Amino acid sequence: MYHRMGGRKFGLPSDQRRALLKSLVRALLTYQTIQTTETRAKDVRSIAEKLITDARMDSLHARRQARRYLNDETLVHHLFTQVAPEFKAVSGGFTRTVKIGPRRGDAAPIVQLSLATDRELPLPAAPDKTGQPGRAR
Repeated sequence: MYHRMGGRKFGLPSDQRRALLKSLVRALLTYQTIQTTETRAKDVRSIAEKLITDARMDSLHARRQARRYLNDETLVHHLFTQVAPEFKAVSGGFTRTVKIGPRRGDAAPIVQLSLATDRELPLPAAPDKTGQPGRAR
């Protein structure tokens, strides 16, 4: 039975679906705005808002949980130092969805999903040439 099962399948195997959502969340946190289909945006929104809620606490456990999902130390640092402080005083609604229109070709509804900040945040710094972000050798 399918009772009370959350999330959408997108016609993908579970590993590909997780990779798709993870890459969309990473793009949203990196660029603060993405364009995607409406159903994908709904799933990405819930994941991103949970990450931002945890990042507002700024604890070691929250950093480790974010690192586990994002797999990028510079993006985790960006999330905790620049994105989360923007939402300290807000209790929810960290993302904004604006409908753009149908996609050409298959007429899928396209939306713009963005972080609901008043100003643009700087992009996270690129890792050094060793591949280890933030580590001095």
